[in-house]
Amino acid sequence: MTRKLLIVPLIALGLVAAPAGASFARAAAPATPEASIPFANHGGIRDWRETGDRTLYIQDSARHWYRATLMTSAFDLPYTTAIGFDTGPTDRLDKFSSVVVRGQHYAIQ
Repeated sequence: MTRKLLIVPLIALGLVAAPAGASFARAAAPATPEASIPFANHGGIRDWRETGDRTLYIQDSARHWYRATLMTSAFDLPYTTAIGFDTGPTDRLDKFSSVVVRGQHYAIQ
């Protein structure tokens, strides 16, 4: 009777085991959607805060905060009181947009 109980778990393990020669590829992690703020030039951006010369926190009209890192340092950013957002024809602030600080464009990373 005890032999039958030991055989059943071994058979169950055999069903789960991979066949010989099977190759396993690591599943790619699902890509996270890239953040963007629609209608950036028409009330889509509510507020912004700078933290240094390369990082901005931008708040949209729904009060969600986003972090934007600039490709290069904007040395005037910590000392400015107004900035602009160049979104191009899409009117959407995303990775293809840029931040304008004292007339100079800085691409978003």
